Amino acid sequence: MPVDMKERLSRAAKFTFYRADARIPMEIPVMLDGHRNVPGTESTFTENVSANGARVHSVRRWTTGEKLTLASRTGEFRSSARVAYCHAMQGDGFAVGLEFLEPKGRWVVQSPKIA
Repeated sequence: MPVDMKERLSRAAKFTFYRADARIPMEIPVMLDGHRNVPGTESTFTENVSANGARVHSVRRWTTGEKLTLASRTGEFRSSARVAYCHAMQGDGFAVGLEFLEPKGRWVVQSPKIA
């Protein structure tokens, strides 16, 4: 039985997220700042990292598309970032996927050089 085009497009729309680079499991101490409703800086850590983003643990619920600032606690790295997703974790807190927008400094993973 043929599948109509509308149903096919509907299914395809559910799988539009694409990650350009692999994530590496790594706990890095970081600070998050810029939550719309909760002022102040949150001290937390990454769960995994890539050259262009990270998944962090947060006690705050973030909105997809929200902008924030992520900085390493060592001060070697800082970037504005976009929230790609925010999922409630078992127990307390949220897993937040971040895409770096304006990275400055030395991050733990570097983008591959293009020849």
